[in-house]
Amino acid sequence: MNATRAIDLEDADGLLAADRDGLLRAASSAGAQVRAIAAAVDEGALETLRSSDRARSVIWVAGRGSAESAGAMLAATLGGAASAPITVLSEAPPWVGPLDVLVVATDDPGDPAIVGAAATGVRRGARVVVAAPYEGPLRDSTAGRTAVLAPRLPVPDEFGLCRYLAAGLATLHAVDPRLSIDLAALADELDAEALRNSAARDLFTNPAKTIAARLSEHHVALAGDGAGMLALARHGSSTMLRVAHHVVAAAGLADAVVALRSTAGFGSGLDQAASSADALFHDEEFDGPLPERLRVLALTLTDDRTVTAARVAGLDDAYLVTAQDVPDAPQPSTGAGRAEQQLAVLAVRLEMAAVYLRLVRG
Repeated sequence: MNATRAIDLEDADGLLAADRDGLLRAASSAGAQVRAIAAAVDEGALETLRSSDRARSVIWVAGRGSAESAGAMLAATLGGAASAPITVLSEAPPWVGPLDVLVVATDDPGDPAIVGAAATGVRRGARVVVAAPYEGPLRDSTAGRTAVLAPRLPVPDEFGLCRYLAAGLATLHAVDPRLSIDLAALADELDAEALRNSAARDLFTNPAKTIAARLSEHHVALAGDGAGMLALARHGSSTMLRVAHHVVAAAGLADAVVALRSTAGFGSGLDQAASSADALFHDEEFDGPLPERLRVLALTLTDDRTVTAARVAGLDDAYLVTAQDVPDAPQPSTGAGRAEQQLAVLAVRLEMAAVYLRLVRG
């Protein structure tokens, strides 16, 4: 049996040759997915949502995966600014009615919970948006009485979060035109992020490759503070498992800090791992191998970077990750400004890191 040749992250040709399933292209398509949603909106896909009557609520129904994460991010970032509260559920609530906007988001048009939610919304007179393939039972149950934002690009669900985000942003803007939503700017930012993470760029100027290198051969936790960042951490953890077949924990920042301090000797558990000083003078020939240390990637918004940095100060195995982080780039990125844009940028970065981690493992 021939051994699988390991591929280095700096080997652009090797990475591209190993990408037989087109994962890099799929992970780089976030900008195109957002533009497809914008094109559908320009064609009038959401005209039925526009009304002089103010919506009582926006209900986001998603069963699992990227759609659920996108709903949590939308609620966390825009819940306080939108004129109607945003609720994320796994099925249609019993109180849904004509004053509500119901968004069903999934990659499976045969999901019974999603089909049932859409049918309930239509039957009770709610304004229903389908952010899913409009076919099969989902189409049959709604009989054309919905606004449809079906995917126009065939992309695996693990790379579809930005499409769901764009569908949610477009829906919120249709319901509340006062919200400042610019899908074209979001698409441009995601394209720029994909370019920064392209295989041809070396490790020290490629944020996704940098994350992949930090994840490799370590126990790693993605940590976030707040609902939006926690949703991003869960999405990153899920993507790492589904794409790279690599187990990465998702946790709140407070929990991750406690774990790091205990393993670094600042709290309980001093006997469970070596401190930084111990590691410096450790000799494997005499002392045996060091216990594997926990490494934490702290995901944070640009405005929260200073606070997050203070919380992980003194912890050698904690790394901050923000949308503006472009290591040693000749022209540093200006970064995405709005919170939902930063979350989308970081989602693309984590997705591409998962692809690189899979490719280098063969």
